[in-house]
Amino acid sequence: MNKEEKRIFYKKLIALTLPLAFQSLMLASVAAADAFMLGRLDQDSMSSVSLASQIQFIQNMVIYSVTSAGTILGAQYWGKGDKKTISDVFCLMLRINAAVSVLFFIGCVFFPRYLMYIFAHEEVLVTSGAEYLKIAGFSYLLTGISQCYLSIMRISGHAGRSAWISSGAVVLNIGLNAVFIFGLFGIPAMGVRGAATATLIARVVEIIWAVGSSFGKTFIRPDIKRLFFRDKLLSSDFRRCCLPVLGASLLWGVGFTSYTAVMGHLGGDAAAANSVSAVVRDLMCCVCNGLASAGGIVVGNRLGEGDLETGRKYGDKMVFISVLCGLVTAVIIVALIPLVLIIAELTEQAKQNLTGMMLIMAVYMIARCINTILINGIFAAGGDTKFDMYSLAATMWGIAVPLSFLSAFVFGWNIYIVYLFTCIDEIGKIPWVMLHFRRHIWVKDLTRERNILKEDTNEVQN
Repeated sequence: MNKEEKRIFYKKLIALTLPLAFQSLMLASVAAADAFMLGRLDQDSMSSVSLASQIQFIQNMVIYSVTSAGTILGAQYWGKGDKKTISDVFCLMLRINAAVSVLFFIGCVFFPRYLMYIFAHEEVLVTSGAEYLKIAGFSYLLTGISQCYLSIMRISGHAGRSAWISSGAVVLNIGLNAVFIFGLFGIPAMGVRGAATATLIARVVEIIWAVGSSFGKTFIRPDIKRLFFRDKLLSSDFRRCCLPVLGASLLWGVGFTSYTAVMGHLGGDAAAANSVSAVVRDLMCCVCNGLASAGGIVVGNRLGEGDLETGRKYGDKMVFISVLCGLVTAVIIVALIPLVLIIAELTEQAKQNLTGMMLIMAVYMIARCINTILINGIFAAGGDTKFDMYSLAATMWGIAVPLSFLSAFVFGWNIYIVYLFTCIDEIGKIPWVMLHFRRHIWVKDLTRERNILKEDTNEVQN
């Protein structure tokens, strides 16, 4: 790339990365705040909400898959300048996410105890979790819709507004948590129900803010007339992007749950240290998550324009950036060890465990940053979403999960070896990821020439 191309690339990348990374940081913070506040209340409240939140975790995986597919196609059509098709993609996302949200709403509001029995058998946890779901279920009805609006904002030049809306809802959620859980400013303490109420209010504000913003002059909003119009080719392109992402999300989600179960069976000190390390890991992933999303949009725009060569060059730059991000993140994690040990209220053995885990995590994060930016950003930008699913099936479920279970339950190996095996999937991906990148299978223009006028005419006739 010449100097002008580099300037344009870095300007767009930085402009997108900063709000997206901040948004990722805020989303990671709300889970930590929930655990802290409910933990101060009592252990059962914290545990029941943590278990009940697994319902939303499953819903979020589906919503993420839908919005990811929409972002991939939307970024390319935005590069092509085809706002009509982006509106159709928007409508497609809304239809799917609305259906998913209604299903989760019905389950949580009308059958909360049955859902809680999936995760717990102690009556105190089931009852408390059911109380949470009855209220929080109404927020699940809104989440899928608001995420569609925020995703379209990110790919259409309004990533900053998307970040403000999402982050504002998170800050409001955390603030209202404190008010309703503990009963501040004369409001009665509501405990678990307070946490659910705070979540619901935050989601209501988020969707009102998102929908209201879409009426701005430069924003894209769904065409109500085409909300239920189905384009077979566009739907087919959407499925090809969405289904592999959903498969990868399920493999990843269940895999990480397995890791948590393994570490939990190694004793209280191991479980506590793993919990703290997981919070640190999630916070440290915010920058690479932001870079992946931003890089995917920038590369996708170029590919959608039909400028495949420049898109490939942008991908090459992202490889260098991913390595640099990984190295800097690793150094920061090592530097944070003394501070984390001071903040975390752990036993001496747990602190010793945490120190070893964070040193392993530092190496893990180098690989995690590279893989996240390339797989979730660059490969996805060209619609190459199957690779993530295949790589998780091979490295996580073929190597990391079996080795973790064997080392913990069969061989009884040292806690650090077990933890290393829970991290080995990302490290094992590196050669495969780099080889796949060099094959340039991801360098694709996914857009189609669509005769919108003809489709509108056919729709009216039908």
